[in-house]
Amino acid sequence: MTKIFVITYSTFGHINKLAQSIVKGLEKGGVEVGRYQIAETLSDEILTKMHAAPKPEIPVLNPKDLPEADGYLFGFPTRYGTTPAQVKTFFDATGGLWTKQALAGKPAGFFFSTASQHGGQEVTVFTSLPILAHHGIIFVPLGYANAHLFDNSEVVGGSPWGAGTVANGDGSRQPSQKELEIAETQGEQFANVAKKLSA
Repeated sequence: MTKIFVITYSTFGHINKLAQSIVKGLEKGGVEVGRYQIAETLSDEILTKMHAAPKPEIPVLNPKDLPEADGYLFGFPTRYGTTPAQVKTFFDATGGLWTKQALAGKPAGFFFSTASQHGGQEVTVFTSLPILAHHGIIFVPLGYANAHLFDNSEVVGGSPWGAGTVANGDGSRQPSQKELEIAETQGEQFANVAKKLSA
């Protein structure tokens, strides 16, 4: 069975909530799911001062284990339109896999959170694409597979690049039902693509 890793870094918990819907969609799409998080690089003292959410009880992924999956969905908040340092550190540790092109031909997608509607939901993915390109990983966008992406009646995170949520600067806004449905759609759609590629 096709195996997909859902790999997240989440400071305040928004990404982990989206990931639950991503996993639901993947399972609906008929693939095996491995759920992992990226290692934290900040101290407990700093995280406490930031009022960060407790880390979920899911395993931390060692980058060397990436080849065990047939595809990946990465979720993380934006930091000035690019990946957080924790995610960059994770990918910086994949040099050995890069030299062997061990991940080439595998699909990947992204989902994300931002503080505001225009806080980098699309550019965060755009600035992450070079990582995929160097590894030979195939980017699978969401497109407009969910009708909520056309909804202008309220704030709705996400874009053709992937599912997303708008968290507010203080993290007070949680993923809406529409955003969670978009994430589920992304999971199911990604599963269908990944199964074709791994057949």
